[in-house]
Formats: sequence, C-alpha cells, structure tokens
Amino acid sequence: MNESFYVGWGTLALINAGLAQGKNRTGLNWFLLSIILGPLATLALLFVEKREK
Repeated sequence: MNESFYVGWGTLALINAGLAQGKNRTGLNWFLLSIILGPLATLALLFVEKREK
C-alpha cells in the first residue's frame, strides 16, 4: 500500500488517543484500538460519554 495510508492511519490513532484523554479515558488503549479499527474507533469515541474523575 501507499506510505501515506500508514501515516494517515497513525495520525488518526494519535488524534483518537488525545480525544480519549479529553474524555478521561485511557489514551493508550484507544490508540491501540484505533490502530486495529481505525475510523470505526473514532466513531465509537464520538458516542462515548465523558467519565467523571
């Protein structure tokens, strides 16, 4: 595949990790989930409620 595909997929995973941390979730778990699921993890993350500390 094209190298830019992997760069985009990795960038999306990093963005998802940041979004997850903003919702008081574990960034590493969401990063790894995003590596596997990609945009589907982003969609799931949009509907996840923010956790209270």
